[in-house]
Amino acid sequence: MSLRKKLLRWLVVPLLVVNLAGATAIYWLAWIPAQAALDQGLADAAWALVPHVQETDSSIELQLSQQAEQVLRVDRFDEIFFVVRHENGKTIAGDKDFPALQVPEKFNTSLAYGAGMRGEDVRVISIKTTVGGETILIGAAETRVKRQQIRLRIFFSLLMLEILLVLLIPVVVWFALDKGLLPLRAMQRNLEQRRPDDLSALPILNAPAEVVPFIRAINELLERVQASSRAKQDFLANVAHQMRTPLAGFKAQLEWLQAHYRHDPDTARSAALMVASTERMARKANQLLALARSEPGGFERNRLEQFALDELVAESVQHFVEEALKKNIDIGFHLRPTQVAGDRFLLRDLIDNLVDNAIRYAPEGTAVTVSCQMDGQSGVLKVEDAGPGIPESDKEKIFSRFYRLDQTQSGSGLGLAIVRDIAQDHEAVIRVESGPEGKGTVFTVLFPAIS
Repeated sequence: MSLRKKLLRWLVVPLLVVNLAGATAIYWLAWIPAQAALDQGLADAAWALVPHVQETDSSIELQLSQQAEQVLRVDRFDEIFFVVRHENGKTIAGDKDFPALQVPEKFNTSLAYGAGMRGEDVRVISIKTTVGGETILIGAAETRVKRQQIRLRIFFSLLMLEILLVLLIPVVVWFALDKGLLPLRAMQRNLEQRRPDDLSALPILNAPAEVVPFIRAINELLERVQASSRAKQDFLANVAHQMRTPLAGFKAQLEWLQAHYRHDPDTARSAALMVASTERMARKANQLLALARSEPGGFERNRLEQFALDELVAESVQHFVEEALKKNIDIGFHLRPTQVAGDRFLLRDLIDNLVDNAIRYAPEGTAVTVSCQMDGQSGVLKVEDAGPGIPESDKEKIFSRFYRLDQTQSGSGLGLAIVRDIAQDHEAVIRVESGPEGKGTVFTVLFPAIS
């Protein structure tokens, strides 16, 4: 489950419960004063009878005209009832079937309560007063039609408000979460848009306080990864560098031995095999050194300089020619003035690995062509061979480390991986295409325009 869904569940459900509790409280806070106001109106009608209850001779009577009684009983929604009684319950005037009155504790105070009359629920107001020294009870009652309408109006108004809030709360919470998660999305975009070799710390400035510990933890991890990467690169570079010098000396001694015993076929043949093995070991050392220099995270962009790519290729021509002659391969160079921005050492490794790969996989008696030229403001390097070609399904895999198309060929499977890393360091694009008529392979490296 996503963090957003969890937060929605933790926020929306409690908010809905609190909102429901609040609506219940509001309902009662609205209904209780409304009922009190209605009770007060009914009590006013009962108090209006008090001045008309008078003592005449030896009895107490209600002096109320028929018109006044009609005015008292008029109501648009409810039926109004009243009664005047002695303390013993004997009716003086009014509705004789009026329910028994509850007596207030104090004189000249009113008491409100519910009762039943003529098969309907009524609200009753009871008043205790004195007339001529005698305790008199006055009661007024009304049906609950008006009260029920007001109560339903309050209920449905709150119900509509609750439905609106139930619909709005998830939307508002979702919008708030969307805004609250913006710093996390910004950090995600920062990481997604980085180059593979960019292990710099994430910015903490303006980050929310809750996200700062998370950013610091990521920065510490990036720092450890960067330190580990540097240590690995330094180790590979040191090992490769330390191996190159003794291997070069060893090869020189073997070549002397091979020349000195050239008349002894067995010794010369053994020396030749050892020279070939030494060359392979030297190549592995060179590849390890190139791998360490091109590793993402170890490339220093301040080493970039503008130089002629065609001259760099020309510097290595002799070595390529010697390797091609061993397999009777016709190697051709079409070098036009080409300016690129890059690291000379790394681009030399890129050229060496591309050309060596072409010579290694090209059949004997075929051709390999190396060319470079400008395409607008961008430099282009091409290496074309007449080998067996690369299946479409393998064109992405060949840049993986230790992946080899032909297991019968010698090699470590690092050459094209090194080419890929160096190209990425220089923001260059590599294209792998089939040669003319579907024969052979063409590797094209497109360098970015020099700014």
